[in-house]
Amino acid sequence: MKSLKLQTQLTNLSAHKKSRLEVSNWVIENPESLKELLNYCFKIDEDISYKSAWVLEYVCNDRLDLLIPHLTLFLKNIPKAYKNQSIRPFSKICLMLVKSNYIKKESKVIAAMNLQIKKAMTECSFDWLISNQKVASQAYAMDTLYLLGTEIDWIHPELKIIIEQNIPNKTAAYKARGRMTLEKISKFQNKGK
Repeated sequence: MKSLKLQTQLTNLSAHKKSRLEVSNWVIENPESLKELLNYCFKIDEDISYKSAWVLEYVCNDRLDLLIPHLTLFLKNIPKAYKNQSIRPFSKICLMLVKSNYIKKESKVIAAMNLQIKKAMTECSFDWLISNQKVASQAYAMDTLYLLGTEIDWIHPELKIIIEQNIPNKTAAYKARGRMTLEKISKFQNKGK
């Protein structure tokens, strides 16, 4: 019964924030439905996929811990997504995870973020950065890679090369985020000297 309820809510979901919040609150109240929500996220050729991704972002914003048991499933499937409506929330969720790991130092996230998880997140973020994605997804990818690069030393040099190559041909928003990321990389490198 709950399965049908979630599917109906996702099918009828509008882009309005209120609509997204209502469904995400329902998922939070019914946490056993999260795996089903993830499965809908990865029906990549159907509209329900990006609507599910919108809801997943809202769920993670309030209760990131609900995603932790499903991290492997999430990261195994996000490379399959190709619609910007899905990639933007997925890239934002990756940023939420690394912020919780490196900045907030939340123990549940730290325990879950093993090398395999970090590698999968790194690959997705680089893919989003070098492919033809919207600026928001690329900005989240830059921030995610910056934070991962504070631990994994080869990431910052690669990230720097990609940003420097892309800046001349990108939008003002990309250029601003790119310059900001390059400054953070520089400060991080100088801190180690």
